[in-house]
Amino acid sequence: MTGNDAVLALVIVTALGFDFTNGFHDTGNAMATSIVTGALRPRLAVGISAALNLAGAFLSTAVAATIASGLVNSHDVTLTVVFAGLTGSILWNLATWFRGIPSSSSHALIGGVVGATMAAAGGSAVNWQGLVSKVIVPAALSPFIAGAVAALGTYLVYRLTREVPERPRGHGFRLGQIGSASMVSLAHGTNDAQKTMGVITLALIANGTLHTGAKAPTWVIASCAIAIALGTYFGGWRVIRALGKGLVEIESPQGMASESASAAVILASTDFGYSLSTTHVATGSILGAGVGKKSGVVRWHVARRMVGAWLLALPAAAVVGALAYWTAHGIGGTPGVLVVFIVLVLASIVFFAASRRPAVTPENVNATWTDSLAPTPESKEVAS
Repeated sequence: MTGNDAVLALVIVTALGFDFTNGFHDTGNAMATSIVTGALRPRLAVGISAALNLAGAFLSTAVAATIASGLVNSHDVTLTVVFAGLTGSILWNLATWFRGIPSSSSHALIGGVVGATMAAAGGSAVNWQGLVSKVIVPAALSPFIAGAVAALGTYLVYRLTREVPERPRGHGFRLGQIGSASMVSLAHGTNDAQKTMGVITLALIANGTLHTGAKAPTWVIASCAIAIALGTYFGGWRVIRALGKGLVEIESPQGMASESASAAVILASTDFGYSLSTTHVATGSILGAGVGKKSGVVRWHVARRMVGAWLLALPAAAVVGALAYWTAHGIGGTPGVLVVFIVLVLASIVFFAASRRPAVTPENVNATWTDSLAPTPESKEVAS
């Protein structure tokens, strides 16, 4: 194995690691409201979501093509650039997961790759028009579109079922939530799994293994599908808790309306090849469901905290991606990439260990929201 082959192998392993954090981070986008309303038990919810993410990853490659060739000039991209970009995106994903903030994995990935590319080849290597039209404009519009659709849907479902007794209505909408949450999971697989496919394809092009403009090979599609499904199954319980309990006091009709709105917006964006943030869509939909219900409770201060993280995602991941590139390039060759890889692994272990105190688990994910990102430990709860 040559040094270049070793770097390519590290890039692919890191890309699949990012894909795992993507699924891990975004499980709540599909399943948070179903878990909160009791439509699905937590473990069953993440199992269904994982299976549908796996299936969705095989349905389309339009977004992968956007990532591989639409944002940066592929001839300016090296394996070290791709690796550094992935490092920035993974660290941003872990930081926001630890804080229980449903930030965009898509923007973390794009920000990391763009930052590393700029560090290596300057701003001219970035396709700014593609970045604005394919990423920033959809990011700005999608929460409002999803929120409006969800608000209208919520208003209609309460209006049309106002004569139905509470018990059968709740039961019916919980069943409906299973279908709508499943659609969101499938849609997430069609959109987010492709982003890592695009990055690995970009690395293979940079290595000369594939020609410029090539599509993702089958083994890339299969490995990315498995990685995102595994991440989804493990479930980012901190983010699930924040989405399900933090934003809105949600009922089953709101849950079904928000999930249906999310699925419709994500599937439409996938068809057009937009690298949409499913997190932005899901959050907008949940807020819309809160607004659409008369006297619904919406915690706007929690929403503002999330929007702040959204605004930081692209530049923060870009800065970390650039720092990772300069470090790896400064050391040089395979040793440089290996040093950054070891730092990334150690940082991941630190985040995981810190998240255990206290841990958010399937058993306490529905604990009463106390404006804390993690549930109050049982001992303190008893003492208070």
